[in-house]
Amino acid sequence: MTPRLKIIPVLFALAVAVAGCHTTPVGETEYNDPRFQGPGTGKGTEDGGLTLFGGKSKPSQDEGGGVGLGVNAFLWRASLDTLAFMPLASADPFGGVIITDWYQPPTTPGERFKATAYIMGRQLRTDGLRVSVFRQVQQGGQWVDAPVSANMASGMEDKVLSRARELRSQATAAN
Repeated sequence: MTPRLKIIPVLFALAVAVAGCHTTPVGETEYNDPRFQGPGTGKGTEDGGLTLFGGKSKPSQDEGGGVGLGVNAFLWRASLDTLAFMPLASADPFGGVIITDWYQPPTTPGERFKATAYIMGRQLRTDGLRVSVFRQVQQGGQWVDAPVSANMASGMEDKVLSRARELRSQATAAN
């Protein structure tokens, strides 16, 4: 085989590889793509969920429309709503983790709080949610970890669960 003929399969393979590439239109990013929206946002599929790896054709009532995802859409939305007063540092709708940044209440400038919400299942159940709250106080110009009141995390969990039940009843009434 001559050197010119050897390059033809390489060029063909390169052409196939380039043809398989996808470009995002100007002005759009993956963040605007409905496939990357969180569970229950009403974007992505007709039933309000996001389908990954097949999923079921219809979600059950307790699953909250999060088709193909491992988290409950009502718990996800309720967690975001409940923690909205704190700045959001990170949110992973696929893993079900919401992490806030430090929040300093205006009434107590010497302390600040941070929260992490873990949504651990597809059902709207009390054991499907865990909230961790962290507290720091300012001492000598430095932020130092401090204990959190025993009922603060459970109080946050109760608020999230109440909001999730409210969202589920609104969704039921709308259907």
